[in-house]
Amino acid sequence: MNPLERIGWKEMVDLPSWGIQNVVAKADTGARRSAIDVKDIEELPGGKVRFSVVLHKKKRDRIQVVVASIAHQTHVRSSNGQQDERYFVKTPVKIGDRIKEVELSLVCRRNMTCRMLIGRKALENDFLVDSSVSFVTRPKQSLQFEPIRALSGDT
Repeated sequence: MNPLERIGWKEMVDLPSWGIQNVVAKADTGARRSAIDVKDIEELPGGKVRFSVVLHKKKRDRIQVVVASIAHQTHVRSSNGQQDERYFVKTPVKIGDRIKEVELSLVCRRNMTCRMLIGRKALENDFLVDSSVSFVTRPKQSLQFEPIRALSGDT
């Protein structure tokens, strides 16, 4: 078994199948599941969903449109106790030197500091979170993404 990779409480991550690099993500050991900031969610035929990944906290018109297969739908209770029905999709996420398929909840994170949350299920068996530091795997960098077009999120 490979040793655990040390990461900070905030890290730069990539979503290679979606053409997105350098998303600031919060490693949250208190959250079971992972989530990403999206808007304009639309269920499509054939078990797919189209959504816009919000790439910038203040400039919410900076988006990447993605079409992905729905992994499942379920009720999720947020940190403020509110319960919502959410779509989940799977995509590879690059954290440090590791690429891991992660199940992401599609949700509006408008009022959150980070566009993405990485929960325990995505962290387990691969990462050790050092809550005293941030950006351990690489320095904070500018967000990069391919020109806006509908990308298939299926791997």
